[in-house]
Amino acid sequence: MAWSEVGNTVCPIARSLVVIGDRWTILTLRELFLGVKRFDEFQTQTGMSSHLLSTRLKRLEADGVIERRTYSERPTRYEYCLTSKGLDFYPLLLSLKSWGETWGNFKLEDEPALIIRHRQCGHKTGLKLVCPSCDESFGPKDATITFGEDFRMERQARRNGE
Repeated sequence: MAWSEVGNTVCPIARSLVVIGDRWTILTLRELFLGVKRFDEFQTQTGMSSHLLSTRLKRLEADGVIERRTYSERPTRYEYCLTSKGLDFYPLLLSLKSWGETWGNFKLEDEPALIIRHRQCGHKTGLKLVCPSCDESFGPKDATITFGEDFRMERQARRNGE
């Protein structure tokens, strides 16, 4: 499948990658969750060129992940805020944080880069997958996958070279 076709698949994972599928976009989203709102600070914290950052911000805005708000009229300056769609990226960012802490070649004695606490109780948060029906924890070995008919047919068509 060509990258230009990824957004046309019925797979929600592939469609998500069309929106957030590169490191610069994910770093931009990280900064938004850390409270960054202004172009210069995004640039400082990510090291992106102004052209690259501008491109990523425009794409995130077009995809409805962020919205741009004017904070200065002369000269016109904007800040960027997460929309509901953008806020829904939070669990993915937590997943990347957790995976990176485990597999990012950190030493046990290294101080964590981020500590995230639950405001209500003050305890550190972690990543925990819980079944919404029975409240039991689960992982990949505890789940089964069933393809929807359209996705099954799409995958078969790729196998057949269609």
